[in-house]
Amino acid sequence: QVQLVESGGGLVQAGGSLRLSCTASGRTFSRYAMGWFRQAPKKEREFIAGINWIGGSTYYADSVKGRFTISRDNVKNMVYLQMNSLKPEDTAVYYCAAEGPSYGSGSPSSRYDYWGQGTQVTVSS
Repeated sequence: QVQLVESGGGLVQAGGSLRLSCTASGRTFSRYAMGWFRQAPKKEREFIAGINWIGGSTYYADSVKGRFTISRDNVKNMVYLQMNSLKPEDTAVYYCAAEGPSYGSGSPSSRYDYWGQGTQVTVSS
């Protein structure tokens, strides 16, 4: 079983920054691609960023490209989301997710089988 625990959410003013962290346990972390998703009130969950198993390629939603950066540390079993230039429309619950199959790409269309419980990010105007 895979466990994912997010941290780092909070309240920030527009234009500010936050770094989300996700700690993974339960299997060999370095073999699996990871992603970040978010869900705003009354909206569907959306893909934000993904990173392949070795950290060599990344994907971003257009809405966050140039502002958010996904990274991973395969020694610490962690994945991060650095969020800069935050906007009120970034307010959402942010979820860390892990792909089911090994050696995946982290693309938006990948199969993400494991999810954390989420961390709230609120950006005030």
